This record gives sequence, structure tokens and C-alpha cells, in this order.
Amino acid sequence: MKKGDKRCHSSEQIISKLREAKVHLAQEMTIPLMCKKLGIHQQTYYKWRREYGGLRMDQAKRLKELEKENARLNKLLAESELDKAILREAASGNY
Repeated sequence: MKKGDKRCHSSEQIISKLREAKVHLAQEMTIPLMCKKLGIHQQTYYKWRREYGGLRMDQAKRLKELEKENARLNKLLAESELDKAILREAASGNY
């Protein structure tokens, strides 16, 4: 796993690093230097900024909860559709 990979950092850590980045940038530090100081790749910084840029900690936590719930519901829907397809096939006698 890469050092700047999202899976290595919690939402809280990402938001904290983005706040720190904002301070460094306000002090006229360059983006490459700021990323090096934070220990992340520039691509990671831009991805995090796009995803978490304007979020507060509580909003980020809620976003993650909703993403987990959405994934769970998508899985249930896929399983339900599979069950329906199996029942349709069995009812038509093509088994």
C-alpha cells in the first residue's frame, strides 16, 4: 500500500492533513514542497482536496456512513435480483 493511499488514512487524518496543507499554502509554500512535508504524493493531495476539501469532521464521518450503507443496500439489491432470476428460470422449466 502506498504511503498517501486513502486506505492508510482515516477521514479525520485526511481532513487534518488538508487543514495543515492549507496553512502551508497560506505561508506561500509550493504544492510539491507542502506534499513532501506532509508525506503524500501530489496526486493524492488533489484527490483528497476534491473529495474532502470543504468537509468538516462530522460531515466526513456521515459521508463514510452513507457510503457504507449504500454499498450494503447495493449488495442486497444484487442478491435479490439474482434470486429473482433463479426463480424465473426455475419457473420456466429451463434448468
